[in-house]
Amino acid sequence: MFLKRTLVALVLLPIGLLVIVLGGEIYAGLICLILGLAAYEFSNLFRIDGLRPATILAIAGTVFLVIGRYINGFDSAPWIISILILASMTFHLVDYERGREKAGTDFAITMTCIFYIGWIGAYLVSLRNLPEGLWWVLTVLPAVWLADTGAYLVGSRFGKHKITPRLSPKKSWEGYLGGILFAVPVTALLTLLWGVWAGPTSAITPLRGALLGLILGAFTILGDLGESMIKRQVGMKDSGKLLPGHGGAFDRVDSWLWGAVIGYYVITFGFLG
Repeated sequence: MFLKRTLVALVLLPIGLLVIVLGGEIYAGLICLILGLAAYEFSNLFRIDGLRPATILAIAGTVFLVIGRYINGFDSAPWIISILILASMTFHLVDYERGREKAGTDFAITMTCIFYIGWIGAYLVSLRNLPEGLWWVLTVLPAVWLADTGAYLVGSRFGKHKITPRLSPKKSWEGYLGGILFAVPVTALLTLLWGVWAGPTSAITPLRGALLGLILGAFTILGDLGESMIKRQVGMKDSGKLLPGHGGAFDRVDSWLWGAVIGYYVITFGFLG
């Protein structure tokens, strides 16, 4: 499994790096595609559990939020969100009138999908649109990956004390701490390299990279566990079969969602000094 995941990652990594470097509409378009697929899988997981969220509306809402974030940041969010809430309520009240008894719960799932995948996921665009956004994206996302990889390597070898036996029995405190200890120095080394390319006046420094590695390594595991909670509830191992060894799009972005929004506010609120 680890070999299969590594081979797929090696194929996709150059493509992902190219899109991140290019930025602009190409980057925003890829984020729309990935999050749109994740929204489909999120909705489908609850359909397996007998609920009926408005899948098309959830996907469209996710994509609209990402596009709005790319075009004018947070300016268009109030009216986009307002329309999505009203449209979702209208859809589900009609569905109830047609005989659907759990339409109220379906409405809650539709809105959760739009906000969790669309609103939070759109921070991947907000992060890229920051000053020096290229370098921040190339710091935040690797920090998430490094923490996950370090946790897997250390946990599979030394893990004995389970963090969440019900949600994710293979995750251990040893792996969790190993992931953080791996993410901090390697992220710092990455930012040392980015700083050389970005120039002497860059805000990208090894100290800031280390702090991001620490913060993201500590918290992004919750995104992984959150998705595990949903999959456990509906009895599924993966959210989809998009990528061999990796599962679906939602499986891939579960930690990205947390990493993007936390990274964005850690950077913009000046917590890095």
